[in-house]
Amino acid sequence: MYYVYIIKSKKNDKLYIGYTNDLKRRFQEHNEGKSTYTKKFTPWTLMCYEAYLSSEDARERERQLKHHGKAWSQLKRKINHSVKN
Repeated sequence: MYYVYIIKSKKNDKLYIGYTNDLKRRFQEHNEGKSTYTKKFTPWTLMCYEAYLSSEDARERERQLKHHGKAWSQLKRKINHSVKN
């Protein structure tokens, strides 16, 4: 399986969108400061994830969320209460 995930910094509520084939390992790496971009905002909370059989589908979804405001807005409406907390 391949996953597109959204994590939220407990430090400043910053959101990060990522893609991986091992969600548990990748989330642990974020919280251990092993990711260059996210290490200064640890600790992180997993907000949501989507699972795909195809890596191409997962990468395309990650790209949509990162670069297309409409896709991101639609997802934020679905997880509205999680994003606010």
